[in-house]
Amino acid sequence: MPGRRISILVPVYFEEPNIPHTVPRLQALFERMSGYEVEFVFVDDGSQDRSLELLLEYRQKDPRIKVVKLSRNFGSMAAIQAGLRYVTGDCVGIIAADLQDPPELFEEMADLWEKGNKVVLAVRTDRQESFGRKFFSGIYYYLMDRLALRGYPRGGFDFLLIDKQIVAELNEIREKNSNIMSLVFWLGHKRAVVPYVRQSRKHGVSRWTLAKKIKLFVDSFVSFSYAPIRIMSFIGILTAGLSFCYGLFVIFSLFLGSMPVRGYASIVCFITFLLGLVMMMLGIIGEYVWRMLDETRNRPGQVVDDVYD
Repeated sequence: MPGRRISILVPVYFEEPNIPHTVPRLQALFERMSGYEVEFVFVDDGSQDRSLELLLEYRQKDPRIKVVKLSRNFGSMAAIQAGLRYVTGDCVGIIAADLQDPPELFEEMADLWEKGNKVVLAVRTDRQESFGRKFFSGIYYYLMDRLALRGYPRGGFDFLLIDKQIVAELNEIREKNSNIMSLVFWLGHKRAVVPYVRQSRKHGVSRWTLAKKIKLFVDSFVSFSYAPIRIMSFIGILTAGLSFCYGLFVIFSLFLGSMPVRGYASIVCFITFLLGLVMMMLGIIGEYVWRMLDETRNRPGQVVDDVYD
């Protein structure tokens, strides 16, 4: 449909080896999709390589390219949140810069959007990655479906196309320490799904570290589920019940004279187990309390240093 504008939002962090492949591939795709006006919004998330320099070189040749530079590394979700404030399209596609997700799927996704789907998710049916990554990703998305957001795609997604209404709603939410993809799913608008196989990384090294994965895992469940609190309550009730039963057993054994003299080993093990359990529960509560504090301080989730438009 002529006159429609589509914005492609790409977070970038240490992607110098990928940019010479990603930008031309996106440009070639939208030369074929002639029915759309297009803008490319690249968000440099504090890269310390030549990513920003390369993006600005491409921008000089292509006025459709807009570059948003963050003051430091805030994380991919924060970079996407920042970029959503600068897109102007009727719909917005979000894709990583590493080309593990094939941008050519945007053609099919745009067709589904035209049919009235405000959210089009490219859902992974498989990954060209190691068994360990597949296994732990599968556990994460299984728990998201069971404990946080019912119906969450078991293959997961971070490659999608959303209507400008969704963009406006996300810009209103302004949550920190959250997962943008889960927020999109939580909004609950009419969705369509495009299955695909996530490809292996061809250029550069992934900066998706274990620490960032753990943070995303915690953010996802603290933001969208009360299951950790419920589990703590269940464990507390179960432990208290077992302790009460064991106390009755000890009292009756003493009265009946059947309680043998015991050493300290079992007592020490029992106490340390309970202390460890209590500390773990306090840590979970602390995760919730910290996020409440972080929201009430009203600091921005990211800081934009410059916009090249």
